[in-house]
Amino acid sequence: MQELLAFAPIAALPTKPTIDPFQDCFTIAGIAVEERRMNMAINQTAITQFAAAASAMATTRPQDHVIHAAKRCVIDWYATTLPGTTDRPAMSLQNGLSDELGHGRAWTLSGQRGAARTVALINATASHTVEFDDIFAPAIYHPGSPTIAAALAMAESRNASGMAFLQAIIAGYEISTRIGVALGRPHYRFWHNTGTVGTFGAATAAGLLAGLDARQLGHALAIAATMAAGLQQAFRGDTQTKPLHAGHAADAGMVAVAQAAGGVKGALDILEAPTGLGAAMSEDVDWTAALRGLGQTWNITRMTVKNHGCCGHIFPGLDGSLALQKAHNFKADDVLKVAIGGYSATVDVTGNYIADTAPAAKFCLPFIVASGLVHGSIRLDAYAPERLADAAVQDLMQRVTFHLDPEIDALFPGQRAANVKITLRDGRELSHFQPHRVGDPDLPLDDQQLQAKYNELAGTTLNDAARATLLADLWQLENRPTMTRMAGPFSD
Repeated sequence: MQELLAFAPIAALPTKPTIDPFQDCFTIAGIAVEERRMNMAINQTAITQFAAAASAMATTRPQDHVIHAAKRCVIDWYATTLPGTTDRPAMSLQNGLSDELGHGRAWTLSGQRGAARTVALINATASHTVEFDDIFAPAIYHPGSPTIAAALAMAESRNASGMAFLQAIIAGYEISTRIGVALGRPHYRFWHNTGTVGTFGAATAAGLLAGLDARQLGHALAIAATMAAGLQQAFRGDTQTKPLHAGHAADAGMVAVAQAAGGVKGALDILEAPTGLGAAMSEDVDWTAALRGLGQTWNITRMTVKNHGCCGHIFPGLDGSLALQKAHNFKADDVLKVAIGGYSATVDVTGNYIADTAPAAKFCLPFIVASGLVHGSIRLDAYAPERLADAAVQDLMQRVTFHLDPEIDALFPGQRAANVKITLRDGRELSHFQPHRVGDPDLPLDDQQLQAKYNELAGTTLNDAARATLLADLWQLENRPTMTRMAGPFSD
């Protein structure tokens, strides 16, 4: 087995500036000394060390289990992106940006040829629409939607091999998830990590495929940082702008790569500087810890494959309710009330009774739990008009309550759990501790279950033969000589 990548010891990052960039230098010699001091400080920033690590990842063949994990992420990305291509967030971009389509070497999954930047924007938006995209729980982040969308568009445009495509994705996941973990819970109070952290995943993957060296990639990451955006209010209620966060992240990554390739310099200390991203968007960020272990552990092997088409913060309560139903064989009509004890994001993001439309219902815990108990699952059809108006679901959701459980909240974000209590009409009180979500690394979906998810979701737009051919191709990506497809997004 190939040895793990090993990088040079991580330089400790200064907790305060080691130089004053505004210090006056009155002599030529003084200017030269100050410039050297500044360059030495910049060479040790978090950005430059992330960039150096990512560049090394792109030139070393990953271990087989890491390649396999990356292919699973790509398959999952196609599964969740294909049904999103026909929904309003992606279609509005495709129609509104039609003059940017019809030329170029990249493809939207709806079958439109386009320039790489535009295709990355549209595909990433589509991927985040039906709420089935992957999660890295400790970073509270969906890396696949922006990272793979940017990587695929760049790979198609640059005639990259399948292995180079996978290596770029692995690096994009690694760098961005580490940044997301470092920003932590304080960041998630106001910001949507897929929009903010996703810019780094997209810039890393696209930059490597564009051929940026470590120095250029560092500048691309720094440029991406200043475009990190996405507010939580965008998915608090009946809105449809959340998918655009993933699209924006992919787009920002592509723009950052273009600028860095053209020689534009970014602020290489933008993560840890007093007026940088960490200070502006979080609290007490430990960037040295974020860099620890680069090349020795691989976050892409610890992904959550979503098993339900709704906000992931609902999953523990839904999984626990379905587990109780299966164990005790009761029907939804037998339920008097349901109480979900969850973590902060479960209550803050999904603790509401707004479920009049599909976008709102995906973030409504009472609706999702009630619909799951009535119908047995939450798939794409959960948001059909007849399901939204289902009288049994509407009645039961009013008897689903939620509250913050301090012990459960203490586990978040690394562990997503819930305490579920269901009271039946016959007087029985059933309780269940759901330690993880189905699909989390500790309760994973295996390859067969992932393929079943792919076949179900991809079947909304592809016929059986096309779906099977694409799946076979994705399982062999490391052997594909080029990602460029001349006749369409699924052609040879």
